[in-house]
Amino acid sequence: MDNKKSNLIPWLIVFMAFLATALSFLDRQVLSITIIRIKEDFHVSDVEYGFINTAFLISYAIMFTGGGILIDKYGSRLGLAFSVGLWSIATMLHGLANNVFQFGFFRFILGLGEGGAFPGAIKAVVEWVPKKRQSLANGIAIGGSAIGAVVAPPLCVYLIHQTGWRGVFLTTGIIGVIWVIVWLLFPKNNGGKKQISEKSEAPVQKPAMPKFFDILKIKEVWVFILVRFLLDPIFYFYMFWIPKYLNEARGDSLDTIGQLFWIPFLALGISNIFGGYLSDEVYKKTGSLNYARKIIMGIAAFLTTAALLVKYAPTSEMAILFITIAVFAHGLWITNYITSISDMFGKSITSTVIGLSGTAGALSALVLNPVMGVIITRFSYDPIWVYSGIMYSVAFIGFILFIPKIKLLAQFT
Repeated sequence: MDNKKSNLIPWLIVFMAFLATALSFLDRQVLSITIIRIKEDFHVSDVEYGFINTAFLISYAIMFTGGGILIDKYGSRLGLAFSVGLWSIATMLHGLANNVFQFGFFRFILGLGEGGAFPGAIKAVVEWVPKKRQSLANGIAIGGSAIGAVVAPPLCVYLIHQTGWRGVFLTTGIIGVIWVIVWLLFPKNNGGKKQISEKSEAPVQKPAMPKFFDILKIKEVWVFILVRFLLDPIFYFYMFWIPKYLNEARGDSLDTIGQLFWIPFLALGISNIFGGYLSDEVYKKTGSLNYARKIIMGIAAFLTTAALLVKYAPTSEMAILFITIAVFAHGLWITNYITSISDMFGKSITSTVIGLSGTAGALSALVLNPVMGVIITRFSYDPIWVYSGIMYSVAFIGFILFIPKIKLLAQFT
């Protein structure tokens, strides 16, 4: 293989990872849009719809860790192919569902597949992209999720008009199957037992993967887990509650919400990539991974305080502006948070640690979302905005105290 092709393939891999995370958010959002038409054919109560979504969250939380472990063991090529293939089949099966149980069961399978999306995407970056460009590559890879969230509403509405709600599930599922076929056409990655050092052409032996319970004994692993546990409910709040907030607290119509709600997620996709680019530039200038990651995370933590201003916004447009700044900041944060995991744990257990932290975040959101509902019902949205505006700064302070320096841990060198 000539040098030009070998330099291009890693970025094609990153682009495929981008498409995979975009598909993951697209496929999980299809039901939330098609449910309007599904209710016309079958009686699905709000409680039953809640249970259908809970089925997804449970399996997604389980397989965030399970998928991470399997992908660390078998690599991103097989891991992502299996994950995308499984959730694409589950998506198509939604189009055959005729009752609540079937929707819930297929939703559970969807979560099993999607649990491997982000661990697999990051694993692909770690396997293929040099360290000096990994933050940018991670930003692109996970940035697909935001683009999927932006594309899902208009695409699904168009397909509903063209094919009916069953056709939406079939079409998006087929797109995933095509992705798997293309993905498997790429050469096997260089993240197997032998890898090439960036500074030398000599092959170096991959460190042995520790046992699962030994991983749980590493202090730094728990720091990353705790950060996601504290902060993920905020992002789920932005995803699940903003339309309801605009409607109930500000009196906006569905059309107005549709015109505004995509903006924060477009900003998220941009900041995922921009945060990675900035971090890589700092790394090139300073030679310090610690500065490169923490400087951007600190800026992000400061920007998330924009959430404190939402309650004071005189108009919905101004409220969306503050929300967009906060979501943009989350994109800067999450790209460098995830890259920090690969910086510290290398190729051996990066996907496992990402999986463990993702599971913690999903479980936290699963528990705290009903609590948010109680707080909003009994009080208002104000306490949630306060939590959203201060917790990134609290988490950042804890992060720099418990992880004074981001560097590859000795046992993974």
